[in-house]
Amino acid sequence: MKIKKEIVIFLVVAIIFIFAVFLFSQNKSQEKTPKSIILGEVEVFVEIADSPDEWERGLMFRETLGENSGMLFIFKDSKERNFWMKNTLVELDIIFINKNFEIVNIKNAIPCEKEPCESYESVLPAKYVLEVNSGFAEKNNLNIGDGIEFGY
Repeated sequence: MKIKKEIVIFLVVAIIFIFAVFLFSQNKSQEKTPKSIILGEVEVFVEIADSPDEWERGLMFRETLGENSGMLFIFKDSKERNFWMKNTLVELDIIFINKNFEIVNIKNAIPCEKEPCESYESVLPAKYVLEVNSGFAEKNNLNIGDGIEFGY
């Protein structure tokens, strides 16, 4: 009788564990990653950079970037950000965005052919950074304080 009771307890614990793992994996898979950024009337389709390796690589060695395409850097925290253009071949606008989805700074960044490379700073804390083709911000009348939305 004692062995049956231990087996039942073991099975109940195993079922609870399996159920908990299942629920956790469902919640993880439901976290949404944006496929685009909406800035006013314009939608920019983005590649996501959300890990240290992807942050470091960014848009290096790319010869072109589509008209309404870009790279969205997603960070876990908000702080002043610094970007540089080492090995980046395309002139870019770097749009710094805070945790409230507001533009806090816009910088035009030129490719860096040899070090030292210029650093482009957010000035204010940023949780997201969007890189798009140079002139995009001016062409679309983007300003500091403008809000953005994620498209899914």
